[in-house]
Amino acid sequence: MHNFSADKIFTLKSNNQFNDIAIEIFNDQAENNLVYKEYLFHLGVNVSSVKRIEEIPFLPIEFFKTHQVVSGTAEIQKTFYSSGTTGMERSNHHLADISIYEKSFITSFEQQYGKISNYCILALLPTYLENESSSLVYMVDYFIKESAHSESGFYLNNHEELASKLRSLAKSKTKILLIGVSYALIDLAEKFPVDLSNIIIMETGGMKGKRKELTKKELHNYLSSRFGVTTIHSEYGMTELLSQAYSKGHGKFYTPPWMKIMIRDTYDPFSYLENGKSGGINVIDLANIYSCSFIETKDLGRINEDKSFEILGRFDYSDIRGCNLMVTE
Repeated sequence: MHNFSADKIFTLKSNNQFNDIAIEIFNDQAENNLVYKEYLFHLGVNVSSVKRIEEIPFLPIEFFKTHQVVSGTAEIQKTFYSSGTTGMERSNHHLADISIYEKSFITSFEQQYGKISNYCILALLPTYLENESSSLVYMVDYFIKESAHSESGFYLNNHEELASKLRSLAKSKTKILLIGVSYALIDLAEKFPVDLSNIIIMETGGMKGKRKELTKKELHNYLSSRFGVTTIHSEYGMTELLSQAYSKGHGKFYTPPWMKIMIRDTYDPFSYLENGKSGGINVIDLANIYSCSFIETKDLGRINEDKSFEILGRFDYSDIRGCNLMVTE
């Protein structure tokens, strides 16, 4: 990204500022991100005529599997890969400046939960931990180091040790965050139902083929009943994004100021739906300045009147609209 300070992203004060920066980034990536540039060419987009975020074409997320989605020529510092399953093509996200990712995840977490250093963080992410290039593991590892709590750490499948530690910590006045992939939290809840009423339990989604898929409501109801909590928190993020949204319960997610959710019509992906209507989720992530800030995901959702959003499911087809334009080139 040329002549652009990342600090502008994390000090946004208004929607007008967001829109102005989004258009600025769009114009830059339309020129300097060769994959996005070619995609726009195939769509017949006149870049100079795009003046509003609603006019910006979003890059189907599948391109992160088939192409190297980078903007500019800066040297790559770090590459993250999605976990995937055996035989699956994995998404990759190349970062020219890892500090932007760190600034994004620290700021977004602390805006909603307070200082990381005040927490003891216990991470139950076995599948992700086996992926050394996981963006989620990178983030949580950073949290654990920032927490400066002697009991903070990762867990693979040692559920008994984790349950014992949770019982002990629950008696203290320390703020505790148990963050885990969905199937691992279910495993823990089945084997060691513990009263965690004073602990924040946060799921990051993902059954990874280990268990039958559940709706968010089913998952949260089960975990709540087994752990004695009233709400389950959630994190919404992905390899292709450098920003995260958080839910403190009831599946209602809130984005940081530099991230925006838009709901596209599933029958007309270039038009958008009003609040309360369900459709495909498009994400503007201004932190993605060295890749692509405009991503068309495979998630289904809706935006509520209070500006929160909900995840309702995923598209059940494999080929996202538009990918066949360039997949063989």
